[in-house]
Amino acid sequence: MKRVLPFLPLLLLVACSDDGSSAVSTAAASVPTTAAPATTSTAPAPAPAPAPVTFTAEVWADNWFSLYVNGELVGEDSVPITTERSFNAETITFTATYPLTIAMVTKDFKQDDSGLEYIGTARQQMGDGGFIAQITDTSTGKVVATTTTGWRGLVVHRAPLNTDCLSSANPSTDCQHEITPEPADWTSPTFDDSAWTAAIQYTAAEVGPKEGYDTITWSPAAALIWSGDLKIDNTILWRATVTAG
Repeated sequence: MKRVLPFLPLLLLVACSDDGSSAVSTAAASVPTTAAPATTSTAPAPAPAPAPVTFTAEVWADNWFSLYVNGELVGEDSVPITTERSFNAETITFTATYPLTIAMVTKDFKQDDSGLEYIGTARQQMGDGGFIAQITDTSTGKVVATTTTGWRGLVVHRAPLNTDCLSSANPSTDCQHEITPEPADWTSPTFDDSAWTAAIQYTAAEVGPKEGYDTITWSPAAALIWSGDLKIDNTILWRATVTAG
């Protein structure tokens, strides 16, 4: 009977014997090595954007303020700066994401660039400023920011530089003033305020906070602050940063 050999994976090796007969031997076929599949590196997925958080800002200012957070105006004093005795407290609710860049404008009342108030009356005088603020994360109830000496300020209106003009009949002419333009994009998180001056903390006796101040329960960390002169420094820009709640 004729022998049928398997085709693969065996190799047939035929050798001749000394007597001329042939013998058949088998050997396993070599199996080619299969290359490992190529690996593809995948960039990590971007981190999710921080979730917006709701905050409440409580502010008392002598006499007026506006509040910016992360470059956006979120609120201002409801009593116009043109109101002579504009003493009141404000509560402002806003939504933002950490970190928070807090920027504020604070203004003491003045009738004109002389820096005086009650002009033409027996009470003609310089006013004095001061303000206090705190910001609460409403989701946790935690006060995450307060006014402290860590805030940095830039005085953009100073008057009168010559205080002997207080009794002048023409203070608008006789009182000297200094006006500094607001820097571009000063409310932006990327603005460099390193050259600005640290806030000064004042006592309640020095500022004399009036209507509205006592309606808010202030954190012990919240301080009444202003720049270096409560009377001559009339308009000030402020900045502070809150990294996390």
